[in-house]
Amino acid sequence: MKVYFDSCTGNVARFSAHLPFPIEKIEEMTKSDEPYVLITYTTNFGQVPEKTEKFLKNNGHLLKGVVASGNKNWGTFYGKSGDIISEMYQVPLLHKFELSGTKRDQIIVKEKIKEIEHA
Repeated sequence: MKVYFDSCTGNVARFSAHLPFPIEKIEEMTKSDEPYVLITYTTNFGQVPEKTEKFLKNNGHLLKGVVASGNKNWGTFYGKSGDIISEMYQVPLLHKFELSGTKRDQIIVKEKIKEIEHA
């Protein structure tokens, strides 16, 4: 399954690079023509990044699941963008990870994406 990602500081890009799926960074005019999983970060006080929002407006109908990065120092806002996207697009929040994640986070996300592929 294709994975699209949005990364500001490089944490999400580093995490995504370890996944065994085709990945693509979201750019200004990125268009998807197949089902995908989104990995994004959380900005400000639990907000969805603007570039991610624009991408979803055009491609949200193909979204199958979302993964969010964050920082646990933000408490209830940790990975909040994933909660928001999951609710807005009625897709599962597959996982949240801190900063660029751990090996365990990578394994969890890989397994969750495989479940979606086989559903």
